Amino acid sequence: MNMFLLEGYYSFKKKLVLGDIYNQVELLQEDYDLESIRTNPDIYSYLERLSANNGVMIYVFSVSNDGFLTYYNFAYPNVDVKSVSFKIVEEQLVNYVNDYYGVRHLSRDYVPVSETDDYQMYRVYDNRIESKYLELFGRLDKSTFVFLRANYQNIRESVMISKDFMMYIGVITIIIGAGVIFYVGRKFTQPILELSNIADRMSHLDFDAKYNVATNDEIGKLGTSMNMLSMQLEQTISELKLANIELQSDIEEKMQIDEMRQEFLSNVSHELKTPIALIQGYAEGLSDNVIDDPADRKFYCDVIMDEAQKMNRMVRRLLDLNQLEFGVDKPNMDRFDIVEVIKSVVASSDILFKQKGAELVMYEPSPVYVWADEYLIEEVLTNYVSNALNHVSGANVIRIFTKKYDGYVRISVANTGSQIPEDELEKIWIKFYKVDKARTREYGGNGIGLSIVKAIMKSFNHECGVINNDDGVEFWFELDSAN
Repeated sequence: MNMFLLEGYYSFKKKLVLGDIYNQVELLQEDYDLESIRTNPDIYSYLERLSANNGVMIYVFSVSNDGFLTYYNFAYPNVDVKSVSFKIVEEQLVNYVNDYYGVRHLSRDYVPVSETDDYQMYRVYDNRIESKYLELFGRLDKSTFVFLRANYQNIRESVMISKDFMMYIGVITIIIGAGVIFYVGRKFTQPILELSNIADRMSHLDFDAKYNVATNDEIGKLGTSMNMLSMQLEQTISELKLANIELQSDIEEKMQIDEMRQEFLSNVSHELKTPIALIQGYAEGLSDNVIDDPADRKFYCDVIMDEAQKMNRMVRRLLDLNQLEFGVDKPNMDRFDIVEVIKSVVASSDILFKQKGAELVMYEPSPVYVWADEYLIEEVLTNYVSNALNHVSGANVIRIFTKKYDGYVRISVANTGSQIPEDELEKIWIKFYKVDKARTREYGGNGIGLSIVKAIMKSFNHECGVINNDDGVEFWFELDSAN
């Protein structure tokens, strides 16, 4: 297909070239006669250039006849009438001249391809050399003619060269094009593959991968959107996880509150069961007049009154603890001497120290001023001292001392005796919790005192705690220093 089209195109262009050469020769002939064309070197060189540059044989000649012979007078080129090449050309000229003058028509080897008023153009097949030519024969004036001849083989060779050249160019273009397509395609597909990988990681809740936006085209905008989506999803999932944790915490807190409520009811029932049973038993005895002795009757009444006071005291402490835990009672912050408060609490417990045979050791005779609610701190000290008296043993020594730090004071109440098991140290602050699982009534405690201490110190935003010493147990709490 390319061969056919190229050959036709080259033939078309060659016909235009022959026609253009004819027009240029015609212009020369108008200005110069044959002799001038033959003898003028500039004109001769001009015709040579036309012939060489276009691959066309050019013959400009005149024809004369004396009645018997025809003579050819060549203005261009200078030909040797005896040469073989001229003999071939001469035959062609004779055929064209005879045809022009009507002496003899051209044979079938002359195929017309173009014709104007001034010239005719033929495709001619030369049987002797088996070659095709494109020839133009035209008249310049009455007796002057021009003959142009171009070898078809040159046209075919040009076509073949062009075809080969185009084939090579085509192959090179395909290779280069394939490389360019691969590069450009990779440049476009690589970001898409990267975005696809990021999307896949996002689907597995991996939001660490981010697209590096290097352009402002559609891919860059898509990458920016993916990054924003990744951040929003990460934030949303983080918020959902946080909400889930908070919900789980709320559920656990609710379960814990329910457990504490059940435990509270169980503990209150347990604590009230014994005094109620005692009161009921002794009251029934008095009601049935089973006791006649006045002294015994008084003992029954004393037991009933004592148990009633214990229940009343426990209920009041529970109410106080409830108000502290729910922030009903706000502490009043005052500056006071904690040493004086310690002395007051110890003085009110003097009879108990004597009953237990406990030795009191105080290490701070000088004033130590603190910021706190004096009434509540007295309650804390009373609970600590009462707890120490209930559990002192061994050397029977109770030590009360203070230690100053930068900005705060630590007050400690320590007693000799048995240590608290390590796994019980945090549990003793829970309401109704007792290390004594049997809940004996030996000390009359109900496990509320330390819970009240914890609630009071929490209202001050200060710490309290307990540690085991080598010879016993030490309870402590901290207050802001006011010295």
